[in-house]
Amino acid sequence: MSWLRRRKSTAVDHETSRDAEVLLRIEGMHCSSCVLLIDEELEELAGVRSSRTSLRDARTVVELDHPGAALQGELIAAVERAGYRAVPIYRKDPSPYTPGGYMV
Repeated sequence: MSWLRRRKSTAVDHETSRDAEVLLRIEGMHCSSCVLLIDEELEELAGVRSSRTSLRDARTVVELDHPGAALQGELIAAVERAGYRAVPIYRKDPSPYTPGGYMV
């Protein structure tokens, strides 16, 4: 396993970048190695530009190449392959916080 993470290009059209993001709450992380495992698994998927997982916030922001580039179920399955549980966070709530208290 490489401890150095390869980063894909993150240059995006800022008008569409929010539509091309999927937010997932992650359960079961304990350390920075957990974060690396999740990001590596997600970034292996076709259509995923990058994954930014936060141990402190217990969530990940998956940036897609374009809206709909990867199915939500594929993202959740990738997190589960890494050994963790993922739950979608939806942006429907007009307040800046979701019911679980996560900033979106």
